This record gives sequence, structure tokens and C-alpha cells, in this order.
Amino acid sequence: MARRRSASAWVKAFNRNLRAMARATTRAPRAAKAVRARATARGVATGPGDWLPGLALGPGGARRYRLYRPPSLPVGEKVPLLVMLHGCGQDSAGFAASTRMNALARREGFLVLYPEQDHLAHPQRCWNWYDTRSGRAQAEASLILSAIDQVVLLYAADPARIAVVGLSAGAGMAALLATREPTRFQAVVMHSGVAPGVAESTATALAAMRGRRLSAPDAAPAGPAAKPWPPLLVIQGGSDAVVSPSNGAAVARLWAGQLGASAGTPRERQRGQRHPMRVTDFQHRGRALVSLVEVPRLGHAWSGGTASQPYSDALGPDASRMAWAFVARQFRRTPGGGTPAKPATLGR
Repeated sequence: MARRRSASAWVKAFNRNLRAMARATTRAPRAAKAVRARATARGVATGPGDWLPGLALGPGGARRYRLYRPPSLPVGEKVPLLVMLHGCGQDSAGFAASTRMNALARREGFLVLYPEQDHLAHPQRCWNWYDTRSGRAQAEASLILSAIDQVVLLYAADPARIAVVGLSAGAGMAALLATREPTRFQAVVMHSGVAPGVAESTATALAAMRGRRLSAPDAAPAGPAAKPWPPLLVIQGGSDAVVSPSNGAAVARLWAGQLGASAGTPRERQRGQRHPMRVTDFQHRGRALVSLVEVPRLGHAWSGGTASQPYSDALGPDASRMAWAFVARQFRRTPGGGTPAKPATLGR
């Protein structure tokens, strides 16, 4: 009984601290703006094309999802699939509106899947990426995989061209998915997240977010039959008060170590009036398997996101374009898997 009370206290403490840290990164007017944003997000998220509902079932229960299908996709041809995992305080429509990924999908010709966390699973809609001790993290990962399987079966998504992108708690879940099922994904994008294996409970998750648990010795694949992790793009804000900026470099180093990649010389980039960034590629045999994008002036927000949405910084470099540019490069390496024309350029 004492253990149960202790666990409950940790959950409450974690949620209190998460809310407090989130408030510290947002200005006072954002509270009212967030209410207005939720009311309009659904219309902003969709645009031309289909915004299709779905339900994934598994041992962990059920989760809703939305699939964006652009108009004029080639008939009878399998197309790439991008899985977008929202952060705390978001839902599928809000995340789609913030990232504007659907507009990019219309231009480049790919499907976008938005699994959605339930309030009953977490009061702030956070993915329970950290709760591996109880098995909730693994159960939610299985539900997301079930949603992917449905989309592959029903909507002509190409199983050889699937990538996962996550923000904050969504980034933690993306890392869990990619390290547990590395053959299912050709690329991973983690925006403002922490490394896989650094947390197994609410207490260790909070420590990891604060930068106190940067190493993850148990995250490595073991044995000769272990599959290598897919290539990774990390985007991290240097002014992030929710996820310590040190986590970005820690994720990149850990991932690069598993892939045998070495860090190159960092290069500075700035596009117009957007925040400047520092890009470091970790290469193996001439191929960049891990890319780290650090944006010193970015807080806990989607870089280059829609200004009217919570957890978006319109002045940041365009994370959606960077994500697709990175993912498209990996898809082009898939045997028989060409990508739509004119992929975006990393560094926008």
C-alpha cells in the first residue's frame, strides 16, 4: 500500500512540475491564445484533401488517430507515410496546425498519420514514453504500430517508406518505437526530446528532462542479431526550459555511437530573419546517419511553427521542411522506393 501511495505521489509531482515548466516557457497572453487556437485548429489543420478518423486497438486499449490524405495522390501507387506524434497539451488537429505538415504533404505527395493520446491515459495528453517499468510505454507503442498497420493496409502507404517524427513527449515515444522496432522505420526525427532508455518511471523522466540523466547504457541493441537503429535528426532549442538543451547533444551522441558515426565540424546557418542554428552531422562511411540541429534562441516549441498555435515559434528555422528533407534522403536509399520530386533542403 505504501508503494502505491508513493507511486501516486510521484505521478502528481511529475504532472505539477510539467505544468510549471510549461508555464515558464510561455508568455501570459498565450493562455488566451491557446483557447482560441484549439477552436480553430481543426480548420487550419486540414485544407484540401481528406482528414480521416481512425481507431487503433491493442493490449493497451484504444487510441484515436487522424490520417491526412492529400488530393491527387497517384492511383495504384504506394506512397510514403510520416507518423507525427504530438507533445503534451496537444492533439492531432493542433499538432497538424502547428507544424503545417499537411501543406508539405500536399506538395510532396505523402500521407501523414497523427496518433492521438487520450486524456484518460494522461491528463495532459502526454505520451507515456518513460513508463517502461509498468509496461504502459510499450503498450502505447504497440497501439501506434497498430495504427500504422491499419494505414498501410487501407490507404496504400508504403511499408518500406515510413518515418516517425515527435515533439517533446512525442519525441520520447518516437525514440522508443524506433529502438524497439528499428526495421519498421527508415528515419526518426526527435524535436525537443530525451534519449531512449534514460527513464523508466515518472521520477526518472523528470530527472531526464532536467538533464540529470543523459546516458542510457541499456538502450543499445544487444547480440549479433540486433538490428541497427534508423538514421536520426535531432532538433533542440537552446532556451528550452522544459527539456534541458543538453538532451539534444546527448541523444545525437548516443545514437551516433550505436551506428558507428563520428561528429563532423559544426556549421552555422541562418535563413533570413529566422533564428540562427548550428548543424552537426555524424557520419559513417561518408553518410550522415545522425544530424543535430541546435537553435540557441528556441524554447520548448516547434521550430518555425504556426504563430497562432501553442508550443510553436514562428521565428525558428522550419522544422517541418528540415524533417521532410532528412526523411526523403533516407527514403531514396530504400530499394525500389523513389520519393516525390523536389524534396526540401535541410537547413531552412
